[in-house]
Amino acid sequence: MSLIRDGIPASPGIVMGPAYVLRLEVPRIPQATVAPEAIASEIERFQEAREWAKTRIREVQRQTAERLGAVEAQIFEPQILMLDDPDLVQGTVNYISENHLSAARAFELRMLEFEAEWRRAAHPMILDRLNDLLDIELRVVRRLLGLQDPDLALQGLEQRVILVARDLTPTITVQLDRTAILGIATDAGTRTSHSAILARALNLPAVVSLGDLSDHLQTGQELILDGRTGRVILEPTEQEKEVYRGRDVKVREWEQELVLLAHLEPITPDQQPVLLRANIDLPAEAEAARSHGAQGVGLFRTEFVVVGRSSAPEEEEQYRAYRHVAEAFPHQAVFIRTFDLGGDKFPLFLQMPPEENPFLGWRAIRVCLDLPELFRVQLRALLRATAHGDVRIMLPLINDVDEIRRTRQLLEEEADRLRAQGIALNPGYKLGVMIETPAAALTAAELARYADFFSIGTNDLVQYTLAVDRGNSRLARLYTPFHPSVIQLLKRTAEAGRAAGIEVSVCGELAGNPLGVLLLLGLGITALSVGPASLPEIKKVIRSISATDARAVVAEALEAATAEEVTDLLVRGISRWLDLSLFSGRWNLSPVA
Repeated sequence: MSLIRDGIPASPGIVMGPAYVLRLEVPRIPQATVAPEAIASEIERFQEAREWAKTRIREVQRQTAERLGAVEAQIFEPQILMLDDPDLVQGTVNYISENHLSAARAFELRMLEFEAEWRRAAHPMILDRLNDLLDIELRVVRRLLGLQDPDLALQGLEQRVILVARDLTPTITVQLDRTAILGIATDAGTRTSHSAILARALNLPAVVSLGDLSDHLQTGQELILDGRTGRVILEPTEQEKEVYRGRDVKVREWEQELVLLAHLEPITPDQQPVLLRANIDLPAEAEAARSHGAQGVGLFRTEFVVVGRSSAPEEEEQYRAYRHVAEAFPHQAVFIRTFDLGGDKFPLFLQMPPEENPFLGWRAIRVCLDLPELFRVQLRALLRATAHGDVRIMLPLINDVDEIRRTRQLLEEEADRLRAQGIALNPGYKLGVMIETPAAALTAAELARYADFFSIGTNDLVQYTLAVDRGNSRLARLYTPFHPSVIQLLKRTAEAGRAAGIEVSVCGELAGNPLGVLLLLGLGITALSVGPASLPEIKKVIRSISATDARAVVAEALEAATAEEVTDLLVRGISRWLDLSLFSGRWNLSPVA
């Protein structure tokens, strides 16, 4: 009997074949100490291993640039910088000199401390970097213990395999032999880790975060891996194999169709144009978003310049980052969100005390207004960026018009200072707010008097409306954007925006959900922002469903009493025009349906 495991889809593609289980662990390090007279030479050994690791990573970086391109090669830059981090280097040296630990043991302890600190931060951007940490740990420790690099040649195999491991580091991923490996399945990992990014660059289907899969497998056991849905099937039946062969053919045809859509307009069959923008986390993602057909950036998260930092970022660094994205879309709008700190993401330099309910606590606009010395620097950088495009400033977690007034006052003061210094800015810049709480949605008509636009953050709006933590797996079935209360708040916000004549867009996960697009079109919301990879599929939805039909479906949904009834109406509605099982994500959980 087959066993099904669901993880996170990290790289698309359906493959079948035998598993190859790679046991990639940090070597066991003896609990050794060194004699006082050997401390100097032990420190020297550590420095030599560190320099050796940097040289090896630079070689992998060079090979990656030749094989995949300069952008992918940049993935290894943080590892090289980490090996020169004064806290890492001096901390290890101190353990050797003060505690007489061996170089390998001292380095391992310092790496464990780094890992614990990063895990405490709990920010996805930092967690994504954990396999970079593992990468440098493996290299330095193996060098100190005199061990060779892991053998990735996988010689002697009679057929191509699906590689299974607890986790894969970026340098190992990029060295995998594409002619020997069909796909990748890992116990840990995230979709945005460097390993996952490289798997996509290599066109290797991958599923990550599969729990303890590697503990339950032996090399040679047969697998089906579906990188679009994040599903892995162990020891599949003949019926399941036949179903997935058919699915593979349909998905390939679907992907070819999506490629053709890239340069077509996002417009409904009854000629309703839709603005389709991209959500990005890093400036470098702007070009990829544009190549996927984005009409601007609907959400540029700016936490990357503060989270994981031990000092506050300077204005010039921020300005360059914001300008980069603005210049990538010279004729289209770029919505830049001010720091959304708090909750699960605090920069190290803020030294925040713990809160009992951090998502209901000191976060987002509250932090910024309470720390004007931090906020003013960001506002100045944003104002300077307005000189390079249609940059729109977006405030997170707004509940009250006073928060908008206070921000506008700070902006005016900083704009005056910039003008006094002869620094250019666009005096017609726009200031808008995110609608993320029931309070904001219910007072949208009042907020619209002070805001130039609304952007609905559906992830938080759902969480706060239903009082359900979206990260709590036990409550996952209760977290639904299709609850009637959420739909009423979306409707109210859309109506308030239309009445005030300001744009209402959606930048939360709902905009990347085909059922969500049907719902939003039916509510009259015609500006959406999604992750770059979702742009083709969402454009397909837009070009397949008329706004008139969407309004008819949603009119029925607005009368429904439960989330299940709403979902059922939307599924039945969209299935008249589209095959839901072809979309990325697990829209069809049955392995044989």
